Amino acid sequence: MNALVRILKEQITSLPLIMRLAAYETKSKYQMNYLGVLWQFLNPLIQMLAYWFVFGVGIRQRAAMDTGVGEVPFIIWMLAGLIPWFFISPTILDGSNSVFKRIKMVAKMNFPISSLPSVAIAANMFSYFIMLAIYVISLLACGIYPSLHWIQYIYYFICMIAFMFSFSLFNSTISVLIRDYQFLLQAVTRLLFFLLPIFWDISDKLGTNHPELLPVIKLNPLFYIIDGFRNSFLDGQWFFHDIKYMLYFWLFTLLLLTVGSILHMKFRDKFVDFL
Repeated sequence: MNALVRILKEQITSLPLIMRLAAYETKSKYQMNYLGVLWQFLNPLIQMLAYWFVFGVGIRQRAAMDTGVGEVPFIIWMLAGLIPWFFISPTILDGSNSVFKRIKMVAKMNFPISSLPSVAIAANMFSYFIMLAIYVISLLACGIYPSLHWIQYIYYFICMIAFMFSFSLFNSTISVLIRDYQFLLQAVTRLLFFLLPIFWDISDKLGTNHPELLPVIKLNPLFYIIDGFRNSFLDGQWFFHDIKYMLYFWLFTLLLLTVGSILHMKFRDKFVDFL
């Protein structure tokens, strides 16, 4: 528990520096390009337009019938799950490699190593907010206006940040100790894309054809987050509708954060030795 408290304190006290490093990393990523940080806006816009063209124009009617999205256009339904995935996927990989990549840079600085996963999360958050703004505009253009359910987006956003930090802290430690873990994580991340409710309504399909598999799929905390985002923007269930599932998510996240904190504090003085 002492390790957990110390890790959380380090995030709070280092928050201004975390944001500055995240902003610097974002600017340095595009500094050699003619359009510079404008790519922060263009990249997510191009991705969303590509999915709109393929699924919204090309196979929208068939996809809508297959997924049973009701009156909501399929592209709108899909983007509600795809946009958080655009943040989650790179954050998993960047967060897991954050300590290994930057340990030499911060080794001589008065900067807690545990904050490196937070830098990766904050850096990816810039693009995420741009995509979210574009999505809100798309909702309004389709006649879907703000409702009380939109308020619970704040709750699910907190869920996403809490889980991503817990997962990144754990992964960043394991990735330093066992470099093969990074390749395993990449493969698992690609697999998760198809096991989450992004392109298809898993609850509907498995609930009808293979109901015994649905509880297993829902053990993935990312399912809770993505499904919650969709419920928020498209007037689904409230977050307190399934108390047991909510408690499971937070207990899992707390356990992962505790284990990750203990491992990090145990090995972080030896990280340089593993490079």
